[in-house]
Amino acid sequence: MKKIVMLLMLMIGFSTLAQEKKNKNAKYGVEVNGNCEMCQKRIQKAAMSVAGVKTASWNVASQELSLILNEEKCSMLDVEKAVAKAGHDTKNVKATDEEYDSLHGCCRYERVK
Repeated sequence: MKKIVMLLMLMIGFSTLAQEKKNKNAKYGVEVNGNCEMCQKRIQKAAMSVAGVKTASWNVASQELSLILNEEKCSMLDVEKAVAKAGHDTKNVKATDEEYDSLHGCCRYERVK
């Protein structure tokens, strides 16, 4: 009986170690297309609307969105989808034509087909 209990405890221990541990303060950077400070506000607001995003900062010059997020609550893909829904393309998720067309004239960046 003791051997069975020990074996079960050992198996539970290994299975816990095998599970992927999610980072509560994961740092990410992703390129997001945009042009101006209006884009900056829109992109940051869209990113912050995703539950689990702690900080979001988009740099106009580098076109990079820097994030700190809780991987237990959201993924980078969730953030990219929210940003695309606001009209801005990312590397992995493209905004629909309707979402892009809804942007202010100065915010319409050159889209790569």
